[in-house]
Amino acid sequence: MSIHCNAKKEDIAKIVLMPGDPLRAKYIAENFLENARLVNTVRNMLAYIGTYKGKEVTVFSSGMGMPSMGIYSYELFKFYDVEKIIRIGSCGAYNNALNLFDTILVDKSYTEANFAFSWNEKDCHIASASKSLNAQIEKTATEINMPYIKGNTLCNECFDGYLEDIPAFINRFPKDLNIIACEMEAFALFYMADYFKKDAACLLTVVDSYYKQQESTSEEREKSLNDMIKLALESAIKF
Repeated sequence: MSIHCNAKKEDIAKIVLMPGDPLRAKYIAENFLENARLVNTVRNMLAYIGTYKGKEVTVFSSGMGMPSMGIYSYELFKFYDVEKIIRIGSCGAYNNALNLFDTILVDKSYTEANFAFSWNEKDCHIASASKSLNAQIEKTATEINMPYIKGNTLCNECFDGYLEDIPAFINRFPKDLNIIACEMEAFALFYMADYFKKDAACLLTVVDSYYKQQESTSEEREKSLNDMIKLALESAIKF
C-alpha cells in the first residue's frame, strides 16, 4: 500500500481533482464540497473527500514538480483504484494571445526532462491528456459558458520565472508543438495515467506572462481560480 498517504481506500473517490498547493486543496474542500473531511495528512499533502452536487469527489494536493506528481498519481492509480485525475494548477503564458487568468485545457505536455526514461527507460518527451476526459471538459465548458483555450504546454524541471536565459529557453520549444504556456507537473500525470490505462487531464490558470505586464486584484485572481475549479468539478460529476 501507499507509503505517502494514510487515507483508507474507501476515503479516496474514483475521480480526483489535484491542485499542487495543499492549501488550495483545503480551500476547494471548504468552499465547494459538502460534508468535506480531511483524509490525508502525510507530509502535509492534504487530501479531502466530499460531495459536489451529490457526486463523491476527492481533492488531493500533488506538491510541485514531476517527481512529486509522479509519486502521488502513481499511488492513487495503483493503490486506490482512482480512474480519473484532473490537475488544476497555474502556469506562465508564452503566447501573446493569452491574458492573465485565461483558462487553458492542456492537449499535449512536452518536456525536455527524462522522467519517462527514469521510470521505464522510454525515450518519450510528449504525453497527451485523455481524449475522452478532455472531450467532457470541453462539452461542460460549453454548457456552463466557460471560456477556455486548448493547447500544448511545456512541463519544466525548473521554475521558468527564475531561468537564467528565458529567450534561449523559448528558442528550444519544438516549433511544431506551438507551446503556449509552461508548468511543472502535467507530463508526469499524463505519463502515469497512460501507464495504468487511466484518464488524466490538466486545467491551468494563467498567472503570469512573459510578453505582457498585467496587474490584477486579489478578487480577480480568486475568481479566475474559482472558474477553473468550477469547470473541473462540473466536468467530474458527469462521470
